[in-house]
Amino acid sequence: MKLSVNHRKPRTRGKFSFISAVLFVAIQFCGLDLIGLSQAQTKQTTNKTKNVAQIRQKLVITNAKSVGFKDTFSGKLSKSNSLNPELFRRKEADELVADTIGNLDYRVQRGCYRRSFTESNLPANLGINNPEFSEFFKSQTKSFFDRMRGNCIPYALALGNRNRFDSLSIMNGPLQDSKTEIWTFTPSAAGGFLVQQDYLRDESQKFTEIELPLRDVLYDPNKVSDKLPVELVWELNSLIKQIYPEDNNSLENSNSVVRLLVDFGDRDHWAQIWAAEILDPSNKEVFASAFWLERDDIPGGFFTGNGEAIERAFWTNPLSYRRISRGVGNVPVTRKKSTKIAANTNATTPANPATQSKQRYRAHMGVDYAAPIGTPVFSVANGKVVHIGFSGAFGNLIILEHDGGYRTYYAHLSNYNVDLELGNQVRRGFEIGYVGSTGRSTGPHLHFELRKDGVYVDPYSSLMQLDLWSMRDNESGQLTRQILLLGNSPQL
Repeated sequence: MKLSVNHRKPRTRGKFSFISAVLFVAIQFCGLDLIGLSQAQTKQTTNKTKNVAQIRQKLVITNAKSVGFKDTFSGKLSKSNSLNPELFRRKEADELVADTIGNLDYRVQRGCYRRSFTESNLPANLGINNPEFSEFFKSQTKSFFDRMRGNCIPYALALGNRNRFDSLSIMNGPLQDSKTEIWTFTPSAAGGFLVQQDYLRDESQKFTEIELPLRDVLYDPNKVSDKLPVELVWELNSLIKQIYPEDNNSLENSNSVVRLLVDFGDRDHWAQIWAAEILDPSNKEVFASAFWLERDDIPGGFFTGNGEAIERAFWTNPLSYRRISRGVGNVPVTRKKSTKIAANTNATTPANPATQSKQRYRAHMGVDYAAPIGTPVFSVANGKVVHIGFSGAFGNLIILEHDGGYRTYYAHLSNYNVDLELGNQVRRGFEIGYVGSTGRSTGPHLHFELRKDGVYVDPYSSLMQLDLWSMRDNESGQLTRQILLLGNSPQL
């Protein structure tokens, strides 16, 4: 028994010694790999940090008037550019809310109705076929018509699908002064109707009226920048180009002016253009107009005096680009050919799938705008910087978060605005970065994405109509009010 035991102990010790030796060598080998990998990653990170630092040091802000951002992280030490996985969360397309169709049939009529003894029948005379509203209008406007001035009643009427009454704003005469009143009637969600009373004397205190030559707005932004903050120059130029009447191209060669009502803002709110009109200064004839609507739950937007939605163009023009080089959809990645090649090919024999080329595709969820390196990139709407830094295939990337669950992505940038940091609040039209070719890019361009609640959105799709771009029913009264309150009063 002792011999048997003594024989087994040496065998056991030898077995464990061999295993220990193998484990020791493996651990040493893996340790070297891990140390080498760690050193390589550290070196790579250091190099990227140096490159980003060099890029940011080269930037110079050329316009000191730019005040289109606010630092919401003031006093905090955290300036991490690390990506939050939530920013890249993917959802199914059918998760996109279905109420983004909007009021596509919305339209506005405007005029100055001649006064008569039947003023209380104004809704019916304007074509509003709603007896209940007509009775409400008569009961509310007795004192209003007692304060009328002039020979006509300025009005703005908004109609929806099938001539549904959306809102009606009336003014106590074509004169605009401290006694000007605007009454706005809208349907109530609880049934019945609502009336809102506004006075020009209350609104005029926060607005500054500016007139600029149309030629300067279209072709010489340097002259415009002397009178407006730089971010408003970009917004105004985009706005006027959208509402400029295509059937009257001679306007730019005339004395036509752009009339603006601007709130220059303060520490608590952004500067904002509230009304813009292209008009003849001699007779005040208005050729085109647009008005700003402020919103609580989603970014505000511009609508024309006819009720036309023009916000889509702002959300698809983050820069001055040469062309759209690629849109949303599938794009080819690589092409592989089979090594099986028949020695003798018979033309009458069907092609063998194994010998044909195989094309692979990947989803391209964004729009590529081709432009030279260094072309300025602007924020398409007010928002918050939730990412700024390098991000793999995106290269140098900025992500802005907007109200209503929207995010915009600006990728492949060469540089960032040196004043921009994580957490800044950015105004629409602010210069956030510059076109480049970083990350997985084959040439200089801006890769731009728009996402709603994590869902990719094709802003150029004719089937896509977001709540950002359309008039919602509860906003109708705000537009008709703005038209009469801030626009030139129509004459009979």
